[in-house]
Amino acid sequence: MVSEDLGFTMGIKAALPRYELYLYTAVLGVALIWAGSWIFEASSENVNRKAFKESVKPGWHYFGRKMDVADFEWIMWFTTFRNHILFALAGHVIFAKIFSLIAPKIGIDGSKHRSLIFAIYGGLAVLVTMGWTFMALVVSHCFVLYSVALVKRKWLCFAAGLSTLASIKLEPYNSWQEALVTGSFDLQDILFYGGCGFSIIRCMSFALENCEKKDGNYTFCDLLKYNFYLPFFFFGPIMTFDRFHAQANNTKLARKEREMWNITTKALLHLGVILLVDIFFHYLYILTIPGDMKLVTKLSDPCLAGLAYFNLVYDWVKAAVMFGVINTVSTLDHLDPPQPPKCITMLYVFAETHFDRGINDWLCKYVYDYIGGDHDKIFKELLATFCTFAITTLWLGPCELVYIWSFFNCFGLNFELWVAKFFSLPPFSTIEYAMGEAMSRRIRGVFNAANFWAIVLYNVLSLNNLDFAKMVGRRLIFKGFPLSSLSVLMVTYCGVQLVKERERQLVLQEEAEQAKAVEAKEKAE
Repeated sequence: MVSEDLGFTMGIKAALPRYELYLYTAVLGVALIWAGSWIFEASSENVNRKAFKESVKPGWHYFGRKMDVADFEWIMWFTTFRNHILFALAGHVIFAKIFSLIAPKIGIDGSKHRSLIFAIYGGLAVLVTMGWTFMALVVSHCFVLYSVALVKRKWLCFAAGLSTLASIKLEPYNSWQEALVTGSFDLQDILFYGGCGFSIIRCMSFALENCEKKDGNYTFCDLLKYNFYLPFFFFGPIMTFDRFHAQANNTKLARKEREMWNITTKALLHLGVILLVDIFFHYLYILTIPGDMKLVTKLSDPCLAGLAYFNLVYDWVKAAVMFGVINTVSTLDHLDPPQPPKCITMLYVFAETHFDRGINDWLCKYVYDYIGGDHDKIFKELLATFCTFAITTLWLGPCELVYIWSFFNCFGLNFELWVAKFFSLPPFSTIEYAMGEAMSRRIRGVFNAANFWAIVLYNVLSLNNLDFAKMVGRRLIFKGFPLSSLSVLMVTYCGVQLVKERERQLVLQEEAEQAKAVEAKEKAE
Protein backbone atom coordinates (compact mmCIF):
# COMPACT_ATOMS: atom_id res chain seq x y z
CA MET A 1 0.00 0.00 0.00
CA VAL A 2 1.19 3.50 -0.73
CA SER A 3 1.16 5.79 2.26
CA GLU A 4 3.36 8.42 3.80
CA ASP A 5 6.63 6.95 5.06
CA LEU A 6 6.02 7.81 8.70
CA GLY A 7 9.16 6.51 10.31
CA PHE A 8 11.75 7.04 7.66
CA THR A 9 11.52 10.72 6.72
CA MET A 10 14.48 12.06 8.70
CA GLY A 11 17.61 12.56 6.68
CA ILE A 12 15.98 12.36 3.25
CA LYS A 13 18.17 15.28 2.17
CA ALA A 14 21.25 14.06 4.04
CA ALA A 15 24.15 13.56 1.65
CA LEU A 16 26.83 10.91 2.06
CA PRO A 17 30.42 11.31 0.83
CA ARG A 18 30.85 10.54 -2.84
CA TYR A 19 33.55 7.91 -2.23
CA GLU A 20 31.18 6.10 0.13
CA LEU A 21 28.51 5.90 -2.59
CA TYR A 22 31.14 4.67 -5.08
CA LEU A 23 32.04 1.91 -2.61
CA TYR A 24 28.38 0.91 -2.23
CA THR A 25 28.00 0.77 -6.02
CA ALA A 26 31.09 -1.42 -6.42
CA VAL A 27 30.04 -3.84 -3.65
CA LEU A 28 26.50 -4.18 -5.02
CA GLY A 29 27.69 -4.63 -8.61
CA VAL A 30 30.21 -7.33 -7.71
CA ALA A 31 27.67 -9.16 -5.52
CA LEU A 32 25.02 -9.23 -8.27
CA ILE A 33 27.53 -10.44 -10.87
CA TRP A 34 28.78 -13.09 -8.43
CA ALA A 35 25.26 -14.34 -7.62
CA GLY A 36 24.37 -14.31 -11.33
CA SER A 37 27.43 -16.39 -12.19
CA TRP A 38 26.46 -19.02 -9.62
CA ILE A 39 22.90 -19.22 -10.98
CA PHE A 40 24.32 -19.46 -14.53
CA GLU A 41 26.57 -22.31 -13.42
CA ALA A 42 23.68 -24.13 -11.72
CA SER A 43 21.53 -23.66 -14.84
CA SER A 44 24.20 -24.92 -17.24
CA GLU A 45 25.23 -27.94 -15.18
CA ASN A 46 21.67 -29.14 -14.56
CA VAL A 47 19.98 -28.33 -17.87
CA ASN A 48 19.28 -32.03 -18.53
CA ARG A 49 17.80 -32.81 -15.12
CA LYS A 50 14.57 -34.77 -15.18
CA ALA A 51 12.89 -32.08 -13.07
CA PHE A 52 13.69 -29.51 -15.79
CA LYS A 53 12.09 -31.50 -18.60
CA GLU A 54 8.69 -29.76 -18.54
CA SER A 55 9.89 -26.18 -18.08
CA VAL A 56 13.21 -26.00 -19.97
CA LYS A 57 12.59 -26.28 -23.71
CA PRO A 58 14.65 -25.70 -26.86
CA GLY A 59 15.17 -21.96 -27.28
CA TRP A 60 16.45 -19.68 -29.99
CA HIS A 61 18.53 -21.50 -32.58
CA TYR A 62 21.16 -18.74 -32.52
CA PHE A 63 22.15 -19.45 -28.90
CA GLY A 64 22.18 -23.23 -29.09
CA ARG A 65 20.79 -23.36 -25.54
CA LYS A 66 17.52 -24.38 -23.96
CA MET A 67 15.19 -21.74 -22.55
CA ASP A 68 13.30 -21.43 -19.26
CA VAL A 69 9.59 -21.44 -20.16
CA ALA A 70 8.21 -22.00 -16.65
CA ASP A 71 6.18 -18.77 -16.64
CA PHE A 72 3.04 -19.45 -18.64
CA GLU A 73 1.97 -15.81 -18.44
CA TRP A 74 5.13 -14.52 -20.13
CA ILE A 75 5.05 -17.23 -22.79
CA MET A 76 1.37 -16.54 -23.40
CA TRP A 77 1.87 -12.80 -23.87
CA PHE A 78 5.06 -12.75 -25.88
CA THR A 79 5.25 -16.11 -27.66
CA THR A 80 2.19 -18.36 -27.94
CA PHE A 81 -0.59 -15.76 -28.20
CA ARG A 82 1.50 -12.74 -29.07
CA ASN A 83 -0.08 -12.32 -32.50
CA HIS A 84 -3.63 -12.63 -31.17
CA ILE A 85 -3.05 -9.97 -28.49
CA LEU A 86 -1.29 -7.64 -30.93
CA PHE A 87 -4.10 -8.12 -33.45
CA ALA A 88 -6.76 -7.20 -30.88
CA LEU A 89 -4.89 -4.12 -29.60
CA ALA A 90 -3.94 -2.98 -33.11
CA GLY A 91 -7.58 -3.39 -34.15
CA HIS A 92 -8.60 -1.15 -31.25
CA VAL A 93 -6.21 1.61 -32.37
CA ILE A 94 -7.16 1.33 -36.06
CA PHE A 95 -10.90 1.21 -35.32
CA ALA A 96 -10.64 4.38 -33.22
CA LYS A 97 -8.52 6.13 -35.87
CA ILE A 98 -10.96 5.30 -38.68
CA PHE A 99 -13.84 6.65 -36.61
CA SER A 100 -11.95 9.87 -35.86
CA LEU A 101 -11.45 10.39 -39.61
CA ILE A 102 -15.01 9.54 -40.64
CA ALA A 103 -16.86 11.28 -37.77
CA PRO A 104 -16.42 14.90 -38.97
CA LYS A 105 -17.65 13.97 -42.47
CA ILE A 106 -20.96 12.64 -41.14
CA GLY A 107 -21.48 15.50 -38.70
CA ILE A 108 -20.46 13.70 -35.48
CA ASP A 109 -18.15 15.14 -32.84
CA GLY A 110 -15.59 12.31 -32.64
CA SER A 111 -13.94 13.52 -29.42
CA LYS A 112 -17.34 13.63 -27.68
CA HIS A 113 -18.30 10.06 -28.56
CA ARG A 114 -14.91 8.33 -28.52
CA SER A 115 -15.58 6.45 -25.24
CA LEU A 116 -18.68 4.93 -26.88
CA ILE A 117 -16.63 3.86 -29.92
CA PHE A 118 -14.03 2.28 -27.65
CA ALA A 119 -16.80 0.36 -25.86
CA ILE A 120 -18.41 -0.82 -29.13
CA TYR A 121 -15.11 -2.25 -30.37
CA GLY A 122 -14.35 -3.74 -26.96
CA GLY A 123 -17.77 -5.34 -26.68
CA LEU A 124 -17.51 -6.84 -30.17
CA ALA A 125 -14.00 -8.16 -29.44
CA VAL A 126 -15.15 -9.78 -26.19
CA LEU A 127 -18.23 -11.24 -27.90
CA VAL A 128 -16.19 -12.75 -30.76
CA THR A 129 -13.49 -14.07 -28.42
CA MET A 130 -15.56 -15.49 -25.57
CA GLY A 131 -19.09 -15.96 -26.95
CA TRP A 132 -22.50 -14.58 -26.09
CA THR A 133 -22.88 -16.51 -22.81
CA PHE A 134 -19.76 -14.89 -21.34
CA MET A 135 -20.94 -11.52 -22.61
CA ALA A 136 -24.34 -12.05 -21.00
CA LEU A 137 -22.67 -13.07 -17.71
CA VAL A 138 -20.50 -9.93 -17.61
CA VAL A 139 -23.43 -7.67 -18.51
CA SER A 140 -25.52 -9.34 -15.78
CA HIS A 141 -22.77 -8.56 -13.24
CA CYS A 142 -22.81 -4.96 -14.48
CA PHE A 143 -26.59 -4.73 -14.24
CA VAL A 144 -26.73 -6.13 -10.68
CA LEU A 145 -24.03 -3.78 -9.40
CA TYR A 146 -25.54 -0.82 -11.28
CA SER A 147 -28.89 -1.48 -9.61
CA VAL A 148 -27.19 -1.53 -6.21
CA ALA A 149 -25.29 1.69 -7.08
CA LEU A 150 -28.61 3.53 -7.47
CA VAL A 151 -29.29 3.03 -3.74
CA LYS A 152 -26.15 5.11 -2.98
CA ARG A 153 -25.09 3.16 0.10
CA LYS A 154 -21.38 2.33 0.15
CA TRP A 155 -21.71 -0.62 2.50
CA LEU A 156 -24.32 -2.15 0.20
CA CYS A 157 -22.07 -1.58 -2.84
CA PHE A 158 -19.21 -3.33 -1.07
CA ALA A 159 -21.42 -6.20 0.05
CA ALA A 160 -22.85 -6.74 -3.45
CA GLY A 161 -19.48 -6.30 -5.16
CA LEU A 162 -17.55 -8.62 -2.87
CA SER A 163 -20.33 -11.22 -3.02
CA THR A 164 -20.20 -11.12 -6.82
CA LEU A 165 -16.40 -11.38 -6.74
CA ALA A 166 -16.65 -14.34 -4.35
CA SER A 167 -18.99 -16.05 -6.80
CA ILE A 168 -16.16 -16.36 -9.37
CA LYS A 169 -13.46 -17.18 -6.81
CA LEU A 170 -15.12 -19.83 -4.64
CA GLU A 171 -16.54 -23.26 -5.39
CA PRO A 172 -19.08 -24.32 -6.52
CA TYR A 173 -20.23 -20.94 -7.85
CA ASN A 174 -17.18 -20.30 -10.03
CA SER A 175 -17.40 -23.71 -11.74
CA TRP A 176 -21.08 -23.18 -12.42
CA GLN A 177 -20.49 -19.79 -14.05
CA GLU A 178 -17.46 -21.02 -16.01
CA ALA A 179 -19.55 -23.91 -17.37
CA LEU A 180 -21.87 -21.35 -18.95
CA VAL A 181 -19.09 -20.30 -21.32
CA THR A 182 -19.12 -22.57 -24.34
CA GLY A 183 -16.11 -23.51 -26.45
CA SER A 184 -12.64 -24.60 -25.45
CA PHE A 185 -9.30 -22.98 -26.17
CA ASP A 186 -6.04 -22.52 -24.27
CA LEU A 187 -6.72 -19.00 -23.00
CA GLN A 188 -10.35 -19.55 -22.01
CA ASP A 189 -9.77 -19.96 -18.24
CA ILE A 190 -7.46 -16.95 -18.02
CA LEU A 191 -9.73 -14.73 -20.08
CA PHE A 192 -12.81 -15.89 -18.15
CA TYR A 193 -11.45 -15.17 -14.67
CA GLY A 194 -9.52 -12.09 -15.78
CA GLY A 195 -12.49 -10.61 -17.63
CA CYS A 196 -15.01 -11.34 -14.88
CA GLY A 197 -12.68 -10.33 -12.02
CA PHE A 198 -11.58 -6.99 -13.46
CA SER A 199 -15.14 -6.30 -14.60
CA ILE A 200 -16.49 -6.71 -11.07
CA ILE A 201 -13.75 -4.49 -9.59
CA ARG A 202 -14.57 -1.81 -12.18
CA CYS A 203 -18.28 -2.10 -11.39
CA MET A 204 -17.51 -1.62 -7.69
CA SER A 205 -15.51 1.52 -8.53
CA PHE A 206 -18.46 2.80 -10.57
CA ALA A 207 -20.90 2.08 -7.74
CA LEU A 208 -18.74 3.77 -5.10
CA GLU A 209 -18.19 6.81 -7.28
CA ASN A 210 -21.94 7.01 -7.92
CA CYS A 211 -22.43 7.18 -4.16
CA GLU A 212 -20.25 10.31 -4.16
CA LYS A 213 -22.21 11.95 -7.00
CA LYS A 214 -24.47 14.56 -5.41
CA ASP A 215 -26.72 15.34 -8.37
CA GLY A 216 -28.45 12.34 -9.92
CA ASN A 217 -26.73 9.14 -11.05
CA TYR A 218 -24.34 8.02 -13.72
CA THR A 219 -26.06 6.04 -16.49
CA PHE A 220 -25.82 2.34 -17.26
CA CYS A 221 -24.25 3.36 -20.58
CA ASP A 222 -21.48 5.14 -18.62
CA LEU A 223 -20.76 1.86 -16.83
CA LEU A 224 -20.65 -0.15 -20.07
CA LYS A 225 -18.33 2.39 -21.72
CA TYR A 226 -16.03 2.16 -18.70
CA ASN A 227 -16.13 -1.60 -18.42
CA PHE A 228 -15.71 -2.58 -22.07
CA TYR A 229 -12.62 -0.50 -22.84
CA LEU A 230 -10.70 -3.39 -24.41
CA PRO A 231 -7.07 -2.63 -23.43
CA PHE A 232 -8.06 -2.83 -19.74
CA PHE A 233 -10.78 -5.48 -19.98
CA PHE A 234 -9.03 -8.84 -19.54
CA PHE A 235 -5.70 -8.03 -17.90
CA GLY A 236 -6.07 -4.57 -16.34
CA PRO A 237 -4.71 -2.30 -15.06
CA ILE A 238 -7.63 -0.99 -13.07
CA MET A 239 -8.37 2.69 -13.61
CA THR A 240 -10.93 4.06 -11.14
CA PHE A 241 -14.18 5.24 -12.70
CA ASP A 242 -13.81 8.90 -11.76
CA ARG A 243 -10.47 9.17 -13.60
CA PHE A 244 -11.61 7.18 -16.63
CA HIS A 245 -14.89 9.07 -16.97
CA ALA A 246 -13.17 12.46 -16.79
CA GLN A 247 -10.43 11.55 -19.26
CA ALA A 248 -12.55 9.58 -21.73
CA ASN A 249 -15.09 12.41 -21.94
CA ASN A 250 -12.53 15.16 -22.30
CA THR A 251 -13.26 16.87 -25.62
CA LYS A 252 -10.17 19.10 -25.60
CA LEU A 253 -7.74 16.58 -27.02
CA ALA A 254 -4.20 17.76 -27.54
CA ARG A 255 -0.83 16.05 -27.46
CA LYS A 256 1.82 17.36 -25.13
CA GLU A 257 5.13 18.43 -26.57
CA ARG A 258 7.12 15.37 -27.75
CA GLU A 259 4.34 13.05 -26.49
CA MET A 260 4.31 10.88 -29.63
CA TRP A 261 8.09 10.67 -29.45
CA ASN A 262 7.84 9.47 -25.84
CA ILE A 263 5.15 6.92 -26.74
CA THR A 264 7.31 5.55 -29.57
CA THR A 265 10.37 5.45 -27.33
CA LYS A 266 8.50 3.54 -24.63
CA ALA A 267 7.14 1.06 -27.19
CA LEU A 268 10.66 0.40 -28.49
CA LEU A 269 11.94 0.14 -24.92
CA HIS A 270 9.31 -2.50 -24.11
CA LEU A 271 10.31 -4.44 -27.24
CA GLY A 272 13.95 -4.29 -26.18
CA VAL A 273 13.14 -5.50 -22.66
CA ILE A 274 11.11 -8.42 -24.06
CA LEU A 275 14.08 -9.49 -26.16
CA LEU A 276 16.49 -9.10 -23.22
CA VAL A 277 14.27 -11.20 -20.94
CA ASP A 278 14.05 -13.95 -23.56
CA ILE A 279 17.86 -13.92 -23.90
CA PHE A 280 18.17 -13.93 -20.12
CA PHE A 281 15.99 -17.06 -19.91
CA HIS A 282 18.48 -18.93 -22.11
CA TYR A 283 21.21 -18.57 -19.50
CA LEU A 284 19.57 -18.23 -16.08
CA TYR A 285 16.77 -20.67 -15.22
CA ILE A 286 15.55 -18.60 -12.27
CA LEU A 287 11.92 -19.78 -12.59
CA THR A 288 12.60 -23.50 -12.95
CA ILE A 289 15.28 -23.96 -10.27
CA PRO A 290 13.03 -23.04 -7.27
CA GLY A 291 10.69 -25.89 -8.24
CA ASP A 292 13.46 -28.48 -7.84
CA MET A 293 14.07 -28.58 -4.08
CA LYS A 294 16.77 -31.26 -4.39
CA LEU A 295 18.82 -28.85 -6.48
CA VAL A 296 17.96 -25.88 -4.29
CA THR A 297 19.43 -27.60 -1.22
CA LYS A 298 22.78 -27.87 -3.04
CA LEU A 299 23.03 -24.14 -3.83
CA SER A 300 25.12 -21.79 -1.72
CA ASP A 301 23.48 -19.26 0.57
CA PRO A 302 24.38 -16.20 -1.56
CA CYS A 303 23.16 -18.05 -4.68
CA LEU A 304 19.82 -18.71 -2.96
CA ALA A 305 19.55 -15.05 -1.96
CA GLY A 306 20.30 -14.00 -5.52
CA LEU A 307 17.75 -16.48 -6.88
CA ALA A 308 14.99 -15.11 -4.64
CA TYR A 309 15.90 -11.51 -5.52
CA PHE A 310 16.06 -12.17 -9.28
CA ASN A 311 12.63 -13.83 -9.14
CA LEU A 312 11.08 -10.70 -7.69
CA VAL A 313 12.92 -8.43 -10.11
CA TYR A 314 11.67 -10.57 -13.00
CA ASP A 315 8.10 -10.37 -11.72
CA TRP A 316 8.39 -6.58 -11.64
CA VAL A 317 9.83 -6.53 -15.18
CA LYS A 318 6.98 -8.73 -16.39
CA ALA A 319 4.36 -6.47 -14.81
CA ALA A 320 6.09 -3.34 -16.10
CA VAL A 321 6.24 -4.68 -19.67
CA MET A 322 2.72 -6.14 -19.74
CA PHE A 323 1.13 -3.01 -18.29
CA GLY A 324 3.49 -0.89 -20.36
CA VAL A 325 2.22 -2.41 -23.61
CA ILE A 326 -1.39 -1.79 -22.56
CA ASN A 327 -0.58 1.70 -21.28
CA THR A 328 1.03 2.59 -24.62
CA VAL A 329 -2.27 1.85 -26.37
CA SER A 330 -4.34 3.74 -23.79
CA THR A 331 -1.98 6.73 -24.01
CA LEU A 332 -2.69 6.84 -27.74
CA ASP A 333 -6.36 7.15 -26.70
CA HIS A 334 -5.50 10.29 -24.66
CA LEU A 335 -5.80 8.48 -21.32
CA ASP A 336 -3.40 8.69 -18.40
CA PRO A 337 -3.35 5.06 -17.14
CA PRO A 338 -1.85 3.80 -13.86
CA GLN A 339 1.92 3.58 -14.09
CA PRO A 340 3.85 0.28 -13.78
CA PRO A 341 4.67 -0.83 -10.23
CA LYS A 342 7.72 0.40 -8.35
CA CYS A 343 10.73 -1.85 -8.88
CA ILE A 344 11.44 -4.28 -6.03
CA THR A 345 15.01 -2.95 -5.94
CA MET A 346 13.63 0.45 -4.91
CA LEU A 347 11.50 -0.94 -2.07
CA TYR A 348 12.63 -1.07 1.51
CA VAL A 349 9.33 -0.31 3.28
CA PHE A 350 6.10 -2.33 3.15
CA ALA A 351 4.11 0.90 2.76
CA GLU A 352 5.26 1.15 -0.88
CA THR A 353 5.15 -2.54 -1.81
CA HIS A 354 2.78 -3.48 -4.63
CA PHE A 355 2.98 -5.36 -7.93
CA ASP A 356 -0.12 -3.88 -9.59
CA ARG A 357 -0.43 -0.12 -9.25
CA GLY A 358 -4.02 -0.13 -10.57
CA ILE A 359 -5.30 -2.53 -7.90
CA ASN A 360 -3.13 -0.72 -5.35
CA ASP A 361 -4.72 2.64 -6.24
CA TRP A 362 -8.20 1.08 -6.07
CA LEU A 363 -7.57 -0.45 -2.64
CA CYS A 364 -5.97 2.72 -1.28
CA LYS A 365 -8.81 4.97 -2.43
CA TYR A 366 -11.79 2.85 -1.39
CA VAL A 367 -10.42 0.85 1.56
CA TYR A 368 -6.95 1.58 2.95
CA ASP A 369 -6.95 5.39 2.97
CA TYR A 370 -10.70 5.58 3.57
CA ILE A 371 -10.44 3.59 6.81
CA GLY A 372 -6.86 4.43 7.84
CA GLY A 373 -7.06 8.20 7.36
CA ASP A 374 -3.61 9.70 7.86
CA HIS A 375 -2.21 6.27 8.92
CA ASP A 376 -0.75 7.39 12.25
CA LYS A 377 -3.28 5.68 14.56
CA ILE A 378 -2.28 2.13 15.44
CA PHE A 379 -5.77 0.59 15.71
CA LYS A 380 -7.16 2.40 12.66
CA GLU A 381 -4.14 1.25 10.67
CA LEU A 382 -4.65 -2.32 11.89
CA LEU A 383 -8.30 -2.25 10.79
CA ALA A 384 -7.40 -0.63 7.45
CA THR A 385 -4.72 -3.19 6.63
CA PHE A 386 -6.90 -6.10 7.75
CA CYS A 387 -9.77 -5.02 5.49
CA THR A 388 -7.40 -4.28 2.62
CA PHE A 389 -5.71 -7.66 2.72
CA ALA A 390 -9.02 -9.46 3.26
CA ILE A 391 -10.23 -8.02 -0.06
CA THR A 392 -6.84 -8.74 -1.65
CA THR A 393 -7.09 -12.36 -0.50
CA LEU A 394 -10.50 -12.68 -2.14
CA TRP A 395 -9.16 -11.01 -5.31
CA LEU A 396 -6.20 -13.39 -5.57
CA GLY A 397 -8.30 -16.44 -4.75
CA PRO A 398 -8.41 -17.82 -1.19
CA CYS A 399 -5.93 -20.65 -0.58
CA GLU A 400 -3.25 -21.51 1.98
CA LEU A 401 -0.46 -19.71 0.14
CA VAL A 402 -2.50 -16.52 -0.26
CA TYR A 403 -3.52 -16.61 3.42
CA ILE A 404 0.15 -16.81 4.46
CA TRP A 405 1.16 -14.07 2.01
CA SER A 406 -1.62 -11.75 3.19
CA PHE A 407 -0.89 -12.35 6.88
CA PHE A 408 2.81 -11.57 6.64
CA ASN A 409 2.37 -8.52 4.43
CA CYS A 410 -0.38 -7.21 6.70
CA PHE A 411 1.88 -7.79 9.71
CA GLY A 412 4.83 -6.11 7.99
CA LEU A 413 2.82 -2.99 7.18
CA ASN A 414 1.63 -2.65 10.79
CA PHE A 415 5.01 -3.55 12.28
CA GLU A 416 6.57 -0.61 10.41
CA LEU A 417 4.12 1.75 12.11
CA TRP A 418 4.73 0.21 15.54
CA VAL A 419 8.51 0.54 15.17
CA ALA A 420 8.19 4.11 13.85
CA LYS A 421 6.00 5.06 16.82
CA PHE A 422 8.36 3.41 19.30
CA PHE A 423 11.53 5.06 17.99
CA SER A 424 9.83 8.46 17.73
CA LEU A 425 9.68 8.54 21.53
CA PRO A 426 12.46 9.87 23.77
CA PRO A 427 15.25 8.97 24.31
CA PHE A 428 15.51 7.45 20.79
CA SER A 429 14.33 10.59 18.97
CA THR A 430 16.73 12.73 21.03
CA ILE A 431 19.67 10.44 20.29
CA GLU A 432 18.87 10.37 16.58
CA TYR A 433 18.65 14.16 16.42
CA ALA A 434 22.00 14.50 18.20
CA MET A 435 23.85 12.09 15.89
CA GLY A 436 23.12 14.09 12.73
CA GLU A 437 21.25 13.32 9.54
CA ALA A 438 24.03 11.45 7.70
CA MET A 439 24.57 8.99 10.56
CA SER A 440 20.81 8.65 10.99
CA ARG A 441 20.58 7.72 7.32
CA ARG A 442 23.24 5.03 7.78
CA ILE A 443 21.58 3.51 10.84
CA ARG A 444 18.16 3.56 9.21
CA GLY A 445 19.76 1.91 6.20
CA VAL A 446 20.65 -1.12 8.33
CA PHE A 447 17.04 -1.55 9.46
CA ASN A 448 15.79 -0.88 5.92
CA ALA A 449 18.09 -3.65 4.61
CA ALA A 450 16.58 -6.15 7.04
CA ASN A 451 13.11 -4.90 6.06
CA PHE A 452 13.96 -5.38 2.39
CA TRP A 453 14.61 -9.07 2.93
CA ALA A 454 11.38 -9.41 4.90
CA ILE A 455 9.61 -8.01 1.82
CA VAL A 456 11.48 -10.43 -0.44
CA LEU A 457 10.73 -13.48 1.70
CA TYR A 458 7.07 -12.60 2.18
CA ASN A 459 6.49 -11.97 -1.53
CA VAL A 460 8.56 -14.82 -2.96
CA LEU A 461 5.76 -16.97 -1.52
CA SER A 462 3.36 -15.78 -4.18
CA LEU A 463 5.86 -16.27 -7.02
CA ASN A 464 7.40 -19.67 -6.30
CA ASN A 465 6.31 -22.03 -3.56
CA LEU A 466 6.18 -22.26 0.22
CA ASP A 467 9.02 -24.79 0.44
CA PHE A 468 11.39 -22.52 -1.50
CA ALA A 469 10.50 -19.49 0.65
CA LYS A 470 11.05 -21.52 3.84
CA MET A 471 14.38 -22.81 2.51
CA VAL A 472 15.63 -19.29 1.70
CA GLY A 473 14.53 -17.96 5.09
CA ARG A 474 16.05 -20.88 7.01
CA ARG A 475 19.38 -20.68 5.18
CA LEU A 476 19.77 -16.90 5.42
CA ILE A 477 18.49 -16.40 8.98
CA PHE A 478 19.51 -19.55 10.85
CA LYS A 479 21.88 -21.92 9.08
CA GLY A 480 23.83 -19.15 7.38
CA PHE A 481 24.30 -17.04 10.48
CA PRO A 482 26.51 -15.14 10.97
CA LEU A 483 28.62 -15.19 7.77
CA SER A 484 25.94 -15.52 5.06
CA SER A 485 23.35 -13.48 6.95
CA LEU A 486 25.66 -10.52 7.54
CA SER A 487 27.14 -10.71 4.03
CA VAL A 488 23.70 -10.54 2.40
CA LEU A 489 22.64 -7.79 4.81
CA MET A 490 25.78 -5.77 3.98
CA VAL A 491 25.16 -6.02 0.22
CA THR A 492 21.51 -5.09 0.71
CA TYR A 493 22.54 -2.13 2.87
CA CYS A 494 24.68 -0.86 -0.02
CA GLY A 495 21.70 -1.14 -2.36
CA VAL A 496 19.38 0.65 0.09
CA GLN A 497 21.80 3.57 0.41
CA LEU A 498 21.97 3.92 -3.37
CA VAL A 499 18.15 3.96 -3.49
CA LYS A 500 18.09 6.61 -0.76
CA GLU A 501 20.58 8.67 -2.73
CA ARG A 502 18.35 8.53 -5.79
CA GLU A 503 15.37 9.59 -3.67
CA ARG A 504 17.43 12.48 -2.29
CA GLN A 505 18.31 13.65 -5.78
CA LEU A 506 14.65 13.48 -6.85
CA VAL A 507 13.56 15.56 -3.83
CA LEU A 508 16.20 18.20 -4.55
CA GLN A 509 15.23 18.26 -8.22
CA GLU A 510 11.55 18.64 -7.36
CA GLU A 511 12.29 21.49 -4.95
CA ALA A 512 14.39 23.26 -7.58
CA GLU A 513 11.57 22.99 -10.11
CA GLN A 514 9.05 24.33 -7.57
CA ALA A 515 11.36 27.24 -6.77
CA LYS A 516 11.66 28.07 -10.50
CA ALA A 517 7.89 27.96 -10.89
CA VAL A 518 7.38 30.31 -7.93
CA GLU A 519 10.06 32.67 -9.25
CA ALA A 520 8.49 32.70 -12.72
CA LYS A 521 5.07 33.41 -11.21
CA GLU A 522 6.44 36.33 -9.16
CA LYS A 523 8.09 37.82 -12.24
CA ALA A 524 4.87 37.50 -14.21
CA GLU A 525 2.97 39.35 -11.49
